[in-house]
Amino acid sequence: MDRLVTLPIRVGEWRVDPVLGHLSKGQEIVKVEARTMRLLLYLAHRTGEVVSIDELLDQVWTGVVVTPDSVYQAIASLRRLLGDDPKQPRYIATVQRMGYRMVADVTPSADLRVDAGEPALPATSRQSKAAIQYSPNEASKRRRLGVVIGIVSLVLVILGAAYWTYERSVPGVRASIAVLPFIDLTTQAMNEEFFADGLTEELIGDLSKISSFQIPSPTAVFYYKGKQVPVADIARQLGVTWILDGSVRKAGNRYRVSARLARVDTGYVLWSDTYDRPLDDLVQVQKDVALEITKAVRPSIDGSAKK
Repeated sequence: MDRLVTLPIRVGEWRVDPVLGHLSKGQEIVKVEARTMRLLLYLAHRTGEVVSIDELLDQVWTGVVVTPDSVYQAIASLRRLLGDDPKQPRYIATVQRMGYRMVADVTPSADLRVDAGEPALPATSRQSKAAIQYSPNEASKRRRLGVVIGIVSLVLVILGAAYWTYERSVPGVRASIAVLPFIDLTTQAMNEEFFADGLTEELIGDLSKISSFQIPSPTAVFYYKGKQVPVADIARQLGVTWILDGSVRKAGNRYRVSARLARVDTGYVLWSDTYDRPLDDLVQVQKDVALEITKAVRPSIDGSAKK
């Protein structure tokens, strides 16, 4: 990748200049931190492809020991610089459980020529010009690959839902619970979505360790994220009796996590609670809160089953 990062390129509406370390659009110029620039260039180099968090850690944070949280924060920062909305992305799309994908058009900058009034690029940059050409046919193939991956994911979700529905119909089935994606209710920037998603996955992992519970996979439940589907329909499609959902809010240096457990057939909330934690180690906060919720949910369901 290093030999591809010196030529200016155009990403959507932005001109990206790796040598000067900034983005520009018309008269607007935005300075970009080196690591964030490297992240942008790597995604642009793989435009149309899904890039996993592990790959980004390996390629962008080479030689640095960091957690996936560094990727989440860097993606959020890059989106802010680009003016991108994660819910309606024009630049970087989140592919749940897989990674991120550059969806903006990426092409060589139209002003790659060396003018008298513009400083010449280093020789190594000019020599590597051929390496950063982006073929429209190649981009089209990558987009089609993304569509195929999406279709395969949808088929897996449907098969998973059918499996859970079948299991539910078998006498003596274990308690079936779906953990719906927690919602980010932070009032300022609404940029704590990565924390809410991580907490959801932690909960699914912890609850699935209980032998008397059956839990739909993250792939199945994240399919419904952002979709206006009634909870009763989600429960029916996943074949579950219980729904666990909640929200995340951030204020200052603290997180507040609210969670509730409801039985689908009655609509009644059997249990709910709120957890406040200091903003220290985000991953540890996710683990701690998920463990606390799991401990609280289990006796509520077991007690209801005995009645």
